[in-house]
Amino acid sequence: MTYTASVNESMYKFSIIDKISLILTIIGAIIWGLIGLFNFNIIQIIFGEPSNLIGRIIDILIGVAGIDMIILLFKTKNSCK
Repeated sequence: MTYTASVNESMYKFSIIDKISLILTIIGAIIWGLIGLFNFNIIQIIFGEPSNLIGRIIDILIGVAGIDMIILLFKTKNSCK
């Protein structure tokens, strides 16, 4: 007996929040890569010092996106079993 499952049935569907979180997490990873490799903080250049409200909001959004990606990791792990 052979069993075939549709790829679409086993894949997790990303919500809009998940997609936004993934994009923000990728952007955050690139920003931290630039800081680590070249000591180049593009957010600080664009928006000013980290104490600036806009810079802090961006940091918070990227942090929340990272937390959402951790949650998504466990959602997809459980849904693909």
